Amino acid sequence: MGQSLRRVERLAHPIDLGLTCGPLTRGSRDPSHRLAPDELWRAANTPCGPATLHARLDARAARVHLEAWGAGAAWAIEHGPGLVGLLDNEELSTDHPLVSRVALEQRGLRMARAGAVIDVALATVIDQRVTGMEARRSWFGLIRRLGTDAPGPIALRVPPVAGAIASLDDYDRRRFGLEARRGAAMVAVAREERRLQRAADRGSDVLQRMLLTLPGVGAWTAAMIAHLVCGDADAVPIGDWHLPRLVAYALAGEPRGDDTRMLELLAPFAPQRARVVRLLEAAGAGPPRISPRAEIPDLLRRELRGERDWRVRRTLRLDRG
Repeated sequence: MGQSLRRVERLAHPIDLGLTCGPLTRGSRDPSHRLAPDELWRAANTPCGPATLHARLDARAARVHLEAWGAGAAWAIEHGPGLVGLLDNEELSTDHPLVSRVALEQRGLRMARAGAVIDVALATVIDQRVTGMEARRSWFGLIRRLGTDAPGPIALRVPPVAGAIASLDDYDRRRFGLEARRGAAMVAVAREERRLQRAADRGSDVLQRMLLTLPGVGAWTAAMIAHLVCGDADAVPIGDWHLPRLVAYALAGEPRGDDTRMLELLAPFAPQRARVVRLLEAAGAGPPRISPRAEIPDLLRRELRGERDWRVRRTLRLDRG
């Protein structure tokens, strides 16, 4: 198992680990995570090697207990407080009645700061333009096939290292359900791991600018990665399938919305627009569903069939790269 490193941190504000770290996971079956409101297990690649981090919240004693294993244990322990939201000391001050209420109800939601880029970036690229189920299938397949057993006392898998992803050819990527665009973007991110990590160490704006220079990476992907890696409370993803409708309904009572309207409604909350979006999502403040879920095309299947109908063309025009 190996020797572990430990650290205890005092709670300066309420934290719900489930709400705070939820976006870093891919559901309850994620091979690299175990998550509950008061406990987190995370197996990840760090700049110093693989590591498993265990965070246990002791609300009664106002403490968070951190323990890490593996080659990257020292790095994971050092960045553990940011990961679990302890470094997010910003408070949302607003007179908007709904946002004020959900901020109070979800006061344990903090901005996680993962620090390490590669796992977050690869998983986010896979999320582009497909359903969550399809994205999880591809990501879990990569972890199980190319990942490694995590250090520590719990059976987790560390996601694949950048080199393993960069070496995949087009045929191998398609076996994991990745069509040409997402596959190429994933390889581009993997090949630039070190530069992306240096950019992340310099802050969210620098990281986003570099991400946008990579093929297949657009505004949505860059904002999502920066939000989770740097804890950027203002990084709003543009081109999301459902966020404009959520924001328009919650803040203005409008049944539909687009990116322009979403940014207009969120403008008064800068520089904490992404925090407001997270709070609205956690509170379930979106409109009721009155029609079937919109179809998101199976991009790989249609690409392999050579189909080019209007739905595929429309999807490829969406800037959700």
